[in-house]
Amino acid sequence: MVQTNVFYLEGTIERNFWPTLGFRLSCILAVFSKYSSLVCVSGGGRMSVEVDVLLQEAKESIEAAQNYRSELQQRLHGLNQARKQVRGSSGQAREALRRHFAELQAAATRLLTERLTTLLAEVDVIEADSVKPLDDCQSLIEHGVGQADELLREGEAALRCGLGEKEDKLGSFTKKAMHIQLDSLPEVPALVDVPCVSAQLDDSLLGLLRDRVSRHGAVSSHPPVQIEELQERPGSILVRWCKVDEDFAAADYRLQHRRSGSGGSQYEDAYIGRDSEFLVLHLDPHTDYLFRVCARGEGRTEWSPWSIPQTGYTTLAPHEWCPGTEGYILSSRKNIALRNDSSQSRCPILYSNAPTYFCGQTLTFKISAAGHMDRRDSLGVCVDSEKGAQSLQRDQAVCISTNGAVFVNGKEMTNQLPAITMGSAVTFDMEVVNLFPISNNNLSEGGNFKLRVTIGSGNREVVFDWLVDQAVDCLFFGCSFVHSGWKVLVF
Repeated sequence: MVQTNVFYLEGTIERNFWPTLGFRLSCILAVFSKYSSLVCVSGGGRMSVEVDVLLQEAKESIEAAQNYRSELQQRLHGLNQARKQVRGSSGQAREALRRHFAELQAAATRLLTERLTTLLAEVDVIEADSVKPLDDCQSLIEHGVGQADELLREGEAALRCGLGEKEDKLGSFTKKAMHIQLDSLPEVPALVDVPCVSAQLDDSLLGLLRDRVSRHGAVSSHPPVQIEELQERPGSILVRWCKVDEDFAAADYRLQHRRSGSGGSQYEDAYIGRDSEFLVLHLDPHTDYLFRVCARGEGRTEWSPWSIPQTGYTTLAPHEWCPGTEGYILSSRKNIALRNDSSQSRCPILYSNAPTYFCGQTLTFKISAAGHMDRRDSLGVCVDSEKGAQSLQRDQAVCISTNGAVFVNGKEMTNQLPAITMGSAVTFDMEVVNLFPISNNNLSEGGNFKLRVTIGSGNREVVFDWLVDQAVDCLFFGCSFVHSGWKVLVF
């Protein structure tokens, strides 16, 4: 008997493990092959069977080792991705912090410099306004001193002159002295009346600045909100998110998206509000989009860090109205229809471009404009796009009228929903309930089908079973309005 040992690896796997394992398994196979040939030559039947068993066990061990290696390599790839995320996000956080604080420093320096310039200019103005009258007074006094010096010289000269000139010079000196008014002196302001410029500086600013700076900014290892689910819808994706930080009180959420792989593409706001899910419309099928979400805390103005971007796409073609229907105008994307004229005699039906509604999905009609109501108005789904019908209130169709009445195969139900007005959203949800089994599970072979239908409008809904005479896996949708002014978006 050959004993087979199975080894379970724990902890760190050395790099030379896999080449060694492959070499040993190759040696085992070579020995088994050689031994098998020897046994065959000797003709030992029982030994040949044992060797075959050993060979099979060796092959199974090799396959198990390969699978094990593949799983470990996938985990290594996951670790590399995790490490890349940690290092990449850390580098981005460092760059964001350096850039932000450099901008703050530059802005603070600029503001302080501007404030200093303003205060220095105020000092210059006060100094100039205060010194000017002092300079004027000084000029007046200096002029008086000059006159007094000149008068003194003339008086001394008059005293020294001879008797013949003395009388004239003394008379002239006396007249000049009287003209100068030697008893009139200019007033010099007291120091208490002269401005004494000083700077009042509030030392508390540094304390306030230190307190605000110490609380400015934060670093987190995990965003407080993460995307929970990306659910494909026709031409759209339903994004759901949730809080992962229970201590974070979210007041608003912000959802953004962009095309994946587009270097020049920027994230665009898709939703800002209190809801934790949003249907992003107008997306191209089979195209990857990146989604991210953040939150704003109660009483805060700044947004939290962004969640880890998630990639989503839809394989479902968008719902479109059928172009060319008389009485209706379509938008460029063909998902909005406007009833543009009235006809009291008929109520033309606008169908979908194709049967794009599948059971299990939610079909929504959003009313963005409303006209006058009529009992023949209807929104709903149908098995086929019958051209001659005047309303969806017919066989093989379920619908709701604008007055809230629900019709199943042309018959009005007793249950009624709120009337449809501008801003109303009407939803249809269906699931298949098979009455009689269909052979070979082939829908195309027909049979009696029962569809469980849920129609919601406002804060109410009705649930009923709809019996169709053929097996269907996709349905048309449609609308019909008698009066103009109705505008409906489908998604």
